[in-house]
Amino acid sequence: MVLAFLLGGCMVGPDFKKPAAWTPEQWQHAKLEGASRNLSVPSNQAPDPEWWSAFHDPELTSLEKRLAAQNLDVQQATEQLAVSRGQLLIAGAERLPDLAATGSYKRAQYSSKQLQRIVERIGQNAPEGAGALLSSQSSDISIPLLNQWQDGLQASWEVDLWGRVRRQYEAAKAYLTATMEERRGILIARQAELAQDYMALRGLQEQLRITKANRDAASQMLSLSGARYKSGLVSELDVDSARAQVEDTNARIPQFEQRIAQQINAINLLMGAPPGALNAELEQTPAIPPVPAEVPVGLPSELAHRRPDIRQAEAELHAATAEVGQAEADFYPKVTIDAGFGFQSFSFRDLGFWSARTWNVGPSISLPIFQGGRLTGQLNMKKASQKTAALRYRKTVLKAWSEVDNALTAYEAEQKRNQSLKTQVAADERSLHLAQDQYRHGLTSFLQVLDAERRVLASQTQLADSASLISNNLVRLYNALGGGWEITYPESGKVPQHA
Repeated sequence: MVLAFLLGGCMVGPDFKKPAAWTPEQWQHAKLEGASRNLSVPSNQAPDPEWWSAFHDPELTSLEKRLAAQNLDVQQATEQLAVSRGQLLIAGAERLPDLAATGSYKRAQYSSKQLQRIVERIGQNAPEGAGALLSSQSSDISIPLLNQWQDGLQASWEVDLWGRVRRQYEAAKAYLTATMEERRGILIARQAELAQDYMALRGLQEQLRITKANRDAASQMLSLSGARYKSGLVSELDVDSARAQVEDTNARIPQFEQRIAQQINAINLLMGAPPGALNAELEQTPAIPPVPAEVPVGLPSELAHRRPDIRQAEAELHAATAEVGQAEADFYPKVTIDAGFGFQSFSFRDLGFWSARTWNVGPSISLPIFQGGRLTGQLNMKKASQKTAALRYRKTVLKAWSEVDNALTAYEAEQKRNQSLKTQVAADERSLHLAQDQYRHGLTSFLQVLDAERRVLASQTQLADSASLISNNLVRLYNALGGGWEITYPESGKVPQHA
């Protein structure tokens, strides 16, 4: 029992208890009231780790799969994870004995005066004849220069009576978990940022296509008004108005081209590539990726397990709790067992003889008596850090619920807005066709056509922007839900490429 006590000891300080996170029974915006059945709705199915595959866009899927290996922020977080693994290894080594091989040589001149005093004291206690002889010769005694050779093994081990070393290892392990979650959070954020940039790019490319189509339609009306002017059916005002509409529409094109180039550069940066590297790949203009009919969002109770920031805050709270115990253990005696075995001789030739052996073994103890308040201050600091970590955890959980709620609301609202915009575009296009037909037959002025053209361009542009925004809001929702999800990480080896 004594040996078990020495080896295990006890652990001072508070033990970490996993905080209970509040969760609602269901998502607040799980149903879209008053909306069409054609709209995308959330479901309680578990999210796919490769959530971007829901858009069925091969280019987006290709970019997302390459992101983890190419993004510089993710690479930096991966290297930081390796640093945390090293710190855990260092903390774990504290639990084991420290064994080292030693060897030394020195040439030393020892004090002859000390030897003279020793001989004189021996002479005083020796028999009368021998004592007189030693006393008379003590002044002539001197120690020559000596060579001292020594080699051996030295071992030291701290008996962790109060759990200081175990608390230190516990904290290091929790910090490793926090670093893993931080990396996962960075990866999810960059995956979402890439998808959002991609949706914005496709939206801009669609708006550019719409603008060019409206410019071509306006050019046809310019030709028609020119022909009618030559026939004396309309005034030159119609021609100038038609030409102004063409140039106004044409002036929008460079702005879209500039924004498209900037959006491609943003994707290049995320992919760790220089400007222009992905131009040929991204300048193709497929349609805006549509959203799926159902959006797997999982159960509300799973959010704390999926969100990396919540898991990181929990791990940091665990580490802060363990450090309180480590600080409390510093108030107690520190017991260390030291041992050594080797050979020592004044001659190198004698170093290998068994009679030259030397050894030592025994415990040492240190008890802090006066530290000037250092230990108390350190304990108070660790307790304050623990309270700060607990508050940070609560804030992180509340922030997570707020982000999910906002994302669900935005996803619902934009789909409703998109429905209204579709109706508006259809009405504006019919109005334009009627105005153009009436103008060809001389039943209305060109101002009606001009007004209809402007309304169609505006509503079609808004509809394209809304379609991009719906996909963007879905990406935002996946990001708020924690993206792809893995509960465990390997202790060594490669880090998972998806979250």
